[in-house]
Amino acid sequence: MHRLFFVIGLFLLAQGCYSFRAATIDARIQSYFIHSFESNAVDALPGLEQRLTGDLQDKIRLNSRLQYQEINPDIEFKGILAGYQISAEAPSTGERVAINRLTITLAIEYIDNITDAEPWKRNFSFFYDYPSGTDFSSIEEEAITTISDQLMEDIFNASFSNW
Repeated sequence: MHRLFFVIGLFLLAQGCYSFRAATIDARIQSYFIHSFESNAVDALPGLEQRLTGDLQDKIRLNSRLQYQEINPDIEFKGILAGYQISAEAPSTGERVAINRLTITLAIEYIDNITDAEPWKRNFSFFYDYPSGTDFSSIEEEAITTISDQLMEDIFNASFSNW
């Protein structure tokens, strides 16, 4: 008898939402679309905004049940590559710098066309530190991948985990 109540309780809990990897997605939401990101970052690498658009598409595709849909999607993302900056972070002896930092900032807009959830706009930023004596081109791919992975995780969590 207790088992029956337990099963009924689980069924009722599962009716209202879908959960995957700590993500909670309303059951009514079935599709998403990501508009191609634009770039307002002066020093950004050519094509970086397209890569970040694709990285967010992959993150949602691999970590949710949502289907990519260009026409009448349930939720939409719009983004701007707002910042791409290399800065000196850690002073060293004399006039030298020990560590440089690449920081990438995305301005993201989230639109829910199905539920009563308020649309939001937020900036997401992350960085990668590297020794100042290192040629940037030798660590560029690793830096961008590391930053992008964290940015996509943060955007995904803000969209689907209510944090």
